[in-house]
Amino acid sequence: MLRSTRSARPFLSPLTRRFLSASTTTIPLYINGKFQQSKATEFFPVVNPATQEVVSKVPIATKDELQSAVDAASGAFLAWRDVTPSERQRLMFRYQHLIRDNMDSLASLITEEQGKTLVDAKGDVFRGLEVVEFACGAASHQMGETVENVGGGLDTYSYRQPLGVCGGIAPFNFPAMIPLWMFPLAIATGNTFVLKPSERVPSTMVRLCELADEAGFPPGTLNMVHGTHDCVNFLCDAPEIKALSFVGSNQAGEHIWNRGGKAGKRMQVNMAAKNHAAILPDSSRAHVTNSLVGAAFGAAGQRCMALSTVVCVGETSEWMRDVAEKAAALKMGAGNDPSTDIGPLISPAAKQRVEDIIQSSVDEGATLLLDGRNCKPPGAPNGNFVGPTIITGVKPHMRCYKEEIFGPVLVCLEASSLEEAITIINANPWANGSAIFTTSGASAREFQNRIDAGNVGINVPIPVPLPFFSFTGAKASMLGDLHFYGKEGIQFFTKPKTVTANWTPDVAAGVKTAMPILGSK
Repeated sequence: MLRSTRSARPFLSPLTRRFLSASTTTIPLYINGKFQQSKATEFFPVVNPATQEVVSKVPIATKDELQSAVDAASGAFLAWRDVTPSERQRLMFRYQHLIRDNMDSLASLITEEQGKTLVDAKGDVFRGLEVVEFACGAASHQMGETVENVGGGLDTYSYRQPLGVCGGIAPFNFPAMIPLWMFPLAIATGNTFVLKPSERVPSTMVRLCELADEAGFPPGTLNMVHGTHDCVNFLCDAPEIKALSFVGSNQAGEHIWNRGGKAGKRMQVNMAAKNHAAILPDSSRAHVTNSLVGAAFGAAGQRCMALSTVVCVGETSEWMRDVAEKAAALKMGAGNDPSTDIGPLISPAAKQRVEDIIQSSVDEGATLLLDGRNCKPPGAPNGNFVGPTIITGVKPHMRCYKEEIFGPVLVCLEASSLEEAITIINANPWANGSAIFTTSGASAREFQNRIDAGNVGINVPIPVPLPFFSFTGAKASMLGDLHFYGKEGIQFFTKPKTVTANWTPDVAAGVKTAMPILGSK
């Protein structure tokens, strides 16, 4: 079922909606400051996951179109790199203002294509907006260092320069936040950018490009292309692209890391997670219950920081009944219904995989305390819904523990002590985030010091740092040594240059063939 989106999608500008007429229903490219219709012969359907209705189609951009985007970014960089930091920051101030003013329209596009609730979609936009706000002050983080008189009449100073053309490959689960982790900071530091949004959720990035154009982004500084595997490989291979950012699955991330790294690119690759929480008996039972229900089942579990695993210490395993009772009361449905608590999974294939993993846990001897399969909410019977599911009696060898489920499923292990809980958590290969629930400062301090996860919460279930820090995923959840946003984000998109200057050369000293020792008198 393919329908016109002209009347149903009023949040895109008239310029863009002309590409979404009844005859084309095609998402445009954005290259060199202009929206353009692709000459593609292959397309990917964009489907509302709550209804299975096809809302548009994404072109699989041709190689010439991909190269055109890179060429536009390359040409724009020559002038953009020399624009003053103050002017680049003013651009970001205008951009953040426009995003804030258009938050409702962006959220509606996210909900239609990704499925999450409107309130959650607004959170998606807001967490990306915070990175744009951080980018408004990027210049202060590009300042270098100076040491005068390092040798006789010699001064040494350093500063950071932009890399050139940068690229980004974004996932489906955060259509606004993850692209906004990438291109604003790159552009604010003097780079230009080519971004591929997920082919499942392209319209949010279309709207972000419209707002960028309205803010005054010079042509070529931001470009948007579409595609699947060939597009990803092109971005990995293109020699003009100096750095590549990716958020998504391990399978795709490892491929991109290897291929992009082989091409000599600077890489930051954030991948799968299995975020744990250790529950201590001295914690607040009510706070634990509320936190687990929200963090495990919000966004249908499709978050890289979803709290998908708990290690119950001692008697706290009994508390999972409270969690099950409260989770069972959550309302499933389409995200555009204000009363909905949990929306659908992104695709029928995702739903089938989650249900297969749930069944595997039963086959391997675990217990379903709450079973969310066979969920058909009134008003959305065809959606990709799986209700909140809680699996107890889980052991580390089980599939439901070894794999990232990426659905509304909470798996529960047991430990006799905090020490055992830490051992269990640290044995898991993924380490995006981890949390502890306790009222003991000593226990919290031991946990934060010994746990291997990069983002740690103390009585905070989803410890995603604000942008003046960095998102510090670790172990198998992250490839690369410079993380997203914050000071590390500035470092990722810039390179240091160190200058040693001598304005009073000693000509009388003559030729010296020995290695200069600058620190001597």
